[in-house]
Amino acid sequence: MVIDRRKAILFTSAAALRFVLFFAFPSLPVLLTGRVEISTPVTSFKRLQEGLFLYTHNVSPYDGGVFHQAPLLLPLFALFPPSLFSPLTALFYVVLDLLCANALTHIANSGESGSSRLFTSPRKDMKWDSIAVAAAYLFNPFTIATCIGRPTSVFTNCAILYAVAQAVSGKPITSMLALGFASYLSLYPALLLPPLVLLCYDRKARDMKTPLNASFSTATYVSVFSASIAWFLHLSKVLTCGSSEYLASTYGVHLLLPDLTPNVGLWWYFFIEIFDSFREFFLGVFWLHLGGYVGPLCIRLRTQPLFVITTLLGIFAIFKPYPSVSDTSLHIFPLMRYTFFATATILYATLLGPAFYYLWIYAGSGNANFFYAITLVWSLGLSEIVADSLFAVLRDEWEVERPEMKGKDVRQI
Repeated sequence: MVIDRRKAILFTSAAALRFVLFFAFPSLPVLLTGRVEISTPVTSFKRLQEGLFLYTHNVSPYDGGVFHQAPLLLPLFALFPPSLFSPLTALFYVVLDLLCANALTHIANSGESGSSRLFTSPRKDMKWDSIAVAAAYLFNPFTIATCIGRPTSVFTNCAILYAVAQAVSGKPITSMLALGFASYLSLYPALLLPPLVLLCYDRKARDMKTPLNASFSTATYVSVFSASIAWFLHLSKVLTCGSSEYLASTYGVHLLLPDLTPNVGLWWYFFIEIFDSFREFFLGVFWLHLGGYVGPLCIRLRTQPLFVITTLLGIFAIFKPYPSVSDTSLHIFPLMRYTFFATATILYATLLGPAFYYLWIYAGSGNANFFYAITLVWSLGLSEIVADSLFAVLRDEWEVERPEMKGKDVRQI
């Protein structure tokens, strides 16, 4: 077995940095675990610990309305001895980060971003090395803070990345299983099913000499995805002694937003201020807005399903009910126009967000408007990245159709 020396050095350095932060600064994990930018009601490690305590004492973890995470996480963390719980969880989260980076290297090495079955970019050679992509992920401050803060969103991110990595490797069944696990944990990854099915089909069709039956392949992939979710739900029901209480506590929280704890998203403040009589209507509007991008993007960018998945992940980071910094993706395209503006906006929100939260909660010299205003700036920065990346891809397609316009300015009339 050949070991990539650069990859080994990168992974060792990233793991060493995380272990130093975990053990040399023991108060840092406690601090970051409580930050609303990292932990949400549906991913908080503190809430997981409370649910785990109830679970190990033969009490339903969903009693009290605090624990809103998938039941299968409980027996997993219950395997860690109480005396070694902190170091073992630290090791576990570091390994998860390395698995995410490994999946990213597979995606980068596949070349799918530059050349798919139906489209080949004229800039396909202008791509980052897979080690550089993994390094950008592993040494991203948001990724490091998420690892130290230990939210369970890391499990969802890892499952999504592995679903994509398996899809570009021509393994649709394991890809659907991974997406099923991600959807079981967090619900919203189910919206990635249409573009992932397209990606699996395109990759399999390109690798096979005989043409694939599109209807049969789609039915197979959707069936595997549905069966995987059904199996995880069955295991959850067995784990909770036949009770279905976890459904409302886990998925109902995503759909109905009963917990309005502040976060970096757009939902919490709006539903605090809205009249209760309009709550159901606007819940439907917000969810329709979140899911309404899937179909149009799959149709317009049918030739590039990997980019559709990337764009949807960016949209989820802005518009889903309980977002955090762990949802922030890295978008870099040669034709992006406003990289400096988007980066400056993200940095501005990153630096002022904790300050505004402190003024509101601790100093008492501000109100909720302070923190919500800075979350709007954060969403603006992410929206600029998503919109600019869309422009870059559409401009790339346009130059393939009209090569004489390459390098010329485009102006909307």
